[in-house]
Amino acid sequence: MGVLSIREELERREHQILSPYASFSDRTRGRKQEEAPCDIRPAYERDRDRILHSKSFRRLKHKTQVFLAPEGDYYRTRLTHTLEVAQIARTIARALRLNEDLTEAIALGHDLGHTPFGHAGEDMLNRVCPSGFAHYIQSVRIVEVVEKNGRGLNLTEEVRDGILNHRTSGTPHTLEGKIVRISDKIAYINHDIDDAVRAGILTEDSLPKACTDVLGHSVRERLDKMVRGMILGSLDKPDIVMEPEILEAMMELRAFMFEHVYLNPVSKGEEEKAKQVVADLFGYYRDHFEELPEEHRLMYDCGCGNQEQIVCDYIAGMSDLYAIGMFQELFLPKTWKN
Repeated sequence: MGVLSIREELERREHQILSPYASFSDRTRGRKQEEAPCDIRPAYERDRDRILHSKSFRRLKHKTQVFLAPEGDYYRTRLTHTLEVAQIARTIARALRLNEDLTEAIALGHDLGHTPFGHAGEDMLNRVCPSGFAHYIQSVRIVEVVEKNGRGLNLTEEVRDGILNHRTSGTPHTLEGKIVRISDKIAYINHDIDDAVRAGILTEDSLPKACTDVLGHSVRERLDKMVRGMILGSLDKPDIVMEPEILEAMMELRAFMFEHVYLNPVSKGEEEKAKQVVADLFGYYRDHFEELPEEHRLMYDCGCGNQEQIVCDYIAGMSDLYAIGMFQELFLPKTWKN
């Protein structure tokens, strides 16, 4: 087989193996900037690789998932959350004979736009940025504009659609995007329970019995039940649905997590300080735009957004530790040295 025929052969196999409801790589709606196809990789696999090698993806390892600045190596970060979503979504996609490459690309890119300090940082940027801020919109902006100094990653429309619509109120246009949308919830509900137990906020016995009787009495059991509920509810259907009893119990458990963990003062005790860090950094760089890194100033010169938007891009891209370090450098007195 010659190298020039590898991609075409992989695309041919998709039509032989995948469900008729799958998104086929050779039927993509394309990219904003037309480019020659890869000789080896189909379009969605290529997108997956571009996201994986991006700077924004690497920064996720130092961004908060739920617990701000946790002491210990086992709490989830935004990166480990993303990897867990990708694993769950790929399992479901494979079982349903849908496009794993598209599913994985959406999963790996869905949270690229998250700020330092999780939803606390997002809330504050939405408050101070004149155009507002939402992480799912920022995730698309990153892959369309911010990466590669204003050139973006030039991903396919299907991947960008899945990233934009992974939120609860979103409506993805592909079944692969719908898988990621629900896999995101499956992942964070279960790993956040695990982290909350580790933090002493919850115990297994404190979870609502009506939910655990349906879903199971351990993270492993609940993950298995939810994934199976997705697969069995969606087999041979032109939609992604979860078995009703499983879905009802999962959403009830999600509501419990919001009440007892996501809005719990123990897990959120440092949020106001984190919000102030974000607000002060935004105000400083808005008033001292010339002190932004050159790559961001060049984006402004190239017409990639107004100054407030470019400042927002810079702060949203910071890791937790980098944001704290910049705050200390800009606002705290430095120690005198001889």
